[in-house]
Amino acid sequence: MDHIPILKMGSLLLVTIQVDMHDRLAMQLQDDLTERIVKDRASGVLIDISALDIVDSFIGRMISNTASMAKILDARTVLVGMQPAVAITLVELGLTLDGVITALNVDHGIELLKRPGRAGNRLLSL
Repeated sequence: MDHIPILKMGSLLLVTIQVDMHDRLAMQLQDDLTERIVKDRASGVLIDISALDIVDSFIGRMISNTASMAKILDARTVLVGMQPAVAITLVELGLTLDGVITALNVDHGIELLKRPGRAGNRLLSL
């Protein structure tokens, strides 16, 4: 079975999705990521979706659910690199990605995760 690599960067985990996501791979990533949060005692998760051109409702819900699971495990999630077409699709599907902080790039995402406290949904501008 395919796996998406999860890299440890200090107390953060970095997931860079470089392949087209299918349902089984999304569920595997969710399982792998929650296990790594606990194993590595991660305080934050950075999910880079800059390579994704299309996100369907299942993948959108999976990202939201993963962020909720991470929050329960005491880790914040930042989603970075969202393409405009993906943002439009998520809005058209009615997915708000509750609990997911967004940033335009990895550097800003890391900056948000290093800040103390629990930030709400917001888009960090350049």
